[in-house]
Amino acid sequence: MSASANAITPDASDGDRRPTMQAIVQRGYGLPEQVLGLADVDRPAPGDDDVLIRMRATSVNTPDWLAVTGVPYLLRLQFGIAGPSAPVRGSDIAGVVQSVGKNVTDFRPGDEVLGSLWDNSAKSSVGTFAQYTVAPASRLITKPAALSFEEAAAAVMSGVTALLAIRDVGRTGPGKRVLINGASGGVGTFAVQIAKTLGAHVTGVCSTRNAEFVQALGADEVIDYTRTDHTRGTRRYDVILDNVLNHPPARTARLLASGGTLIPNSVGPGRGLVGSLPRIVRAKTMRWGSTDVRTATCLPTRENLGDLAALLVSGDVKVIIEKSYPLTEAAQAVAHMLAHHARGNIVITM
Repeated sequence: MSASANAITPDASDGDRRPTMQAIVQRGYGLPEQVLGLADVDRPAPGDDDVLIRMRATSVNTPDWLAVTGVPYLLRLQFGIAGPSAPVRGSDIAGVVQSVGKNVTDFRPGDEVLGSLWDNSAKSSVGTFAQYTVAPASRLITKPAALSFEEAAAAVMSGVTALLAIRDVGRTGPGKRVLINGASGGVGTFAVQIAKTLGAHVTGVCSTRNAEFVQALGADEVIDYTRTDHTRGTRRYDVILDNVLNHPPARTARLLASGGTLIPNSVGPGRGLVGSLPRIVRAKTMRWGSTDVRTATCLPTRENLGDLAALLVSGDVKVIIEKSYPLTEAAQAVAHMLAHHARGNIVITM
């Protein structure tokens, strides 16, 4: 699949025809390079409570590669059997306001914003792998001048998820012992820093090549999973954030101290019809003695986005970006994420 041979003028229109834009469109399921391509599509129009945003950057997250590959196959019942009903991937927003709906009073054209389209309760008809997107004003905040568009985009889903997992679900505070499996990934890099900011003792689990990197983020201890199976250790933790789910949840739960909290935050390994879904279900429904198993959901409210932005502006938490890709190379960006070895976040720029 290739880009149109003709140049695009996004603001141009032909009579009553809607303005167009370039977007990465998904045709069916498969490897990113096979099913993602640049195409000319209608530009979305904002509703009364919405904001039209000219995108400057977005990022690649787990829901994106899941929707691209359609694996486990059972997920296609949610996305669409033959292909995803919403063909444009992406949910993280960093860009400039182009226009606003009639009920929007707190943004105006030219404002720089960050936010999200992510909503577990509904499928969005638009995405962010595109020159423009439309978002409810309630899912946006003004982008701090101290953050680049790339940093803002990379922070949204990964940062909000980590913040809610560590601060709210795990109730982390001074003296708490926190274990983060997958400490070098998008959520993990934020979680390590946020847990340290809250005064916790942090142990990160990662590969050999990332050990020094995770320690530099603030981890007090690092476990190299290529040499040590952390689930067989004797140390107990108050909070375990499992961003990998590469061990049976019951085995991981044995590491919890009395009253501790296990937070599964991964689709886990596995392919085929159901993949790791049984393990995910067990992780989300099990109980282990006096411990608790709770999930962390990305809720990009203005309050949560504002709290995250404050941490970033303060310098206590930094955005880690491994690589940025132009929109024309979005398929490569998703493939990079799909390899499951990204250090920090993967960004797409427009």
